[in-house]
Amino acid sequence: MMSPDFPPNDSPLETRTSRRALLAVLAVAPAATLAAPVAAPWEQALTLLHDRYDDEPAALVRTKESRSLSRFRYHNAETFFESLDRGFFDRRDEMLYQSGIVVQLALTSHLLDIGFSDRWNATNIRLDVAKGLAYANATGFAHSCLGMARLAAVLSPYWKWGHAHHYDQPRPDDGGFTIDEVRPLLRALLDRVHDVTGHPRPSGWRSSPQEARP
Repeated sequence: MMSPDFPPNDSPLETRTSRRALLAVLAVAPAATLAAPVAAPWEQALTLLHDRYDDEPAALVRTKESRSLSRFRYHNAETFFESLDRGFFDRRDEMLYQSGIVVQLALTSHLLDIGFSDRWNATNIRLDVAKGLAYANATGFAHSCLGMARLAAVLSPYWKWGHAHHYDQPRPDDGGFTIDEVRPLLRALLDRVHDVTGHPRPSGWRSSPQEARP
């Protein structure tokens, strides 16, 4: 399911080759050789992001292990989202913290699937989901939802929402997001991960109870 608010792409970092283009490159090699680095069609976009964030360059290496971990992360993201969807974390700070977990798991599922290593993600993306979204969109994720971009900026780094009510410090800006605004943004993100990775829905998955309401 694609989000309807896709703006024109007028920045070099928004120039994206489709994910299918990379997989076409990978398909020319036997499956047993997928552990070799691949020169991705997105090399220029990645270089710009590495320079912007001063990140360690990433070599995209697809393996059966990373594919399996990608599926595990996607299923975990669906599990955390279900808790939000059922109203277990409606208090604002808790809701945003749990949302950060969902977004991180979803985006790293995509990044792992196309060849980013788990170590690279842990070192460079960490809990900055806005950065994770930038890397995902630069590598064929193509989810240029304005609401999701704004939510990712509010969440990053999402640890702050787990501690926002514990310290006598100014509360982070929550962007005015409510749970009813966040749920559809997360649902659209998860649906996009499902679409681009091809991972099956988790066992027992069902559509959102929010979507089922008249």
